[in-house]
Amino acid sequence: MRYSPLLTDLYELTMLAGYLEEGKTESRAVFDLYFRTNPFEGGYAVFAGLETALKFLEELCFSEEDLEYVAGLCLFKPRFIDFLREFRFRGRVTAPAEGSVVFANEPLLTVEGTLAEAQFVETALLNIINFQTLTATKAARVCHAAAGAEVVEFGLRRAQGPDGGLSASRAACVGGCRGTSNVMAGKLFGLPVRGTQAHSWVQAFPDELTAFRAYAGSFPDSTILLVDTYDTLKRGVPNAITVARELREHGHELGGIRIDSGDLAYLSREARRMLDEAGFSGVRIVVSNDLDEYVIESVRSEGGMADVYGVGTRLATCAGFGGGALGGVYKLVEIDGEPKLKVTGDISKTTLPGRKKLIRIVEPGGGFIQDVVCLDNEVIGGGDTVYDPVNPLRHTTLPADILLVEFRDVVMENGRSTFNGESLEIMAERCQRELKNLPSGCLRLINPHRYKVSISHSLNSLRGELIERIEKGVS
Repeated sequence: MRYSPLLTDLYELTMLAGYLEEGKTESRAVFDLYFRTNPFEGGYAVFAGLETALKFLEELCFSEEDLEYVAGLCLFKPRFIDFLREFRFRGRVTAPAEGSVVFANEPLLTVEGTLAEAQFVETALLNIINFQTLTATKAARVCHAAAGAEVVEFGLRRAQGPDGGLSASRAACVGGCRGTSNVMAGKLFGLPVRGTQAHSWVQAFPDELTAFRAYAGSFPDSTILLVDTYDTLKRGVPNAITVARELREHGHELGGIRIDSGDLAYLSREARRMLDEAGFSGVRIVVSNDLDEYVIESVRSEGGMADVYGVGTRLATCAGFGGGALGGVYKLVEIDGEPKLKVTGDISKTTLPGRKKLIRIVEPGGGFIQDVVCLDNEVIGGGDTVYDPVNPLRHTTLPADILLVEFRDVVMENGRSTFNGESLEIMAERCQRELKNLPSGCLRLINPHRYKVSISHSLNSLRGELIERIEKGVS
């Protein structure tokens, strides 16, 4: 799916036109994309949306129809319209791999190029990365709560529009979901598609047993029956067992039942008992109905016996504490070789200047210790002092017996992707592997451990020097 270059805020166009008038379009610029607070009041985020973002950058160009619309706004000179006609992104992008576990206050994407091209792509990149990273993080939290049970994304009908639905399905699978109900997402992204039937199917027949038999007749090798239309334990499960026996007599097996209402812990536990006693221990139990990580954790703690969780609204809309949006920002950090800094009264919103690299500090056994943001040409190692980016008075010394891993790679050069495409399955495996390497407290849903993201001595000093210069009125 191609994104239009008009997927942008108007101020990107007005700034671009202003740069053209001032002769600044060819200045060399570096921007960092990052977020300031971990989503959902959690201990981490899962990076997603990179492949989508690179595709947008590669395909960026204005059609004649786009140009006609921009000209019709009566804001811009003909020279600017001609400039847009030839406009392309020909820069460099550095980023972590999708599915990587990331944290607040560290650069995710670094975009380098002319000021015109690096500035203009701000809105679209934030739109893509913010939402997919937020959704992948929500999915990872849900899958962690499910403790190995399968999670399927069911959120299309409640998602924020068609594209929100597609992006949510993709990102949810990066975060660990094993399929989606969204058929379009299945086609575009190669995802497994899953589904059963609605209550209307059962209601469309004279009785529940007739409805079950009809569905099993149509899909004898992939039947999952929705058992809560009338009474889950008195009618739904017994009728499902009847159909399971009939399928077995003809050489087929019932795939599963789905419970979509009521006390999911109690109902799934009783349904499991009834199915096992009837000789159908292989029939899987799917539960759904406004699930999220907290509900799933509650179902499990109360003895629920779900094999699959169908998670819809609260996943696709990223509902929950600290959800709704990821506060990603896109800030200029260097222009024409000069590091740049934005200063506010809130130190947490003061940017980190200059070209940077992101180092992950890893213990010999593979566990993650902390991340360090340092200058691009800087070498750090055990024994070095690193600083809290929000409170520089807090600092620590890196231990001696550590591995230092540069966490990001160049994924686009001269406007062409250097990224070798990966399946969403590989991204999901990366996510699960990295989550296992986090300090265990980072995975807590409530009051998680704070994973350290520090800045190096040189970066801390550079920021201090620039702040001092700005306070003296020297830009």
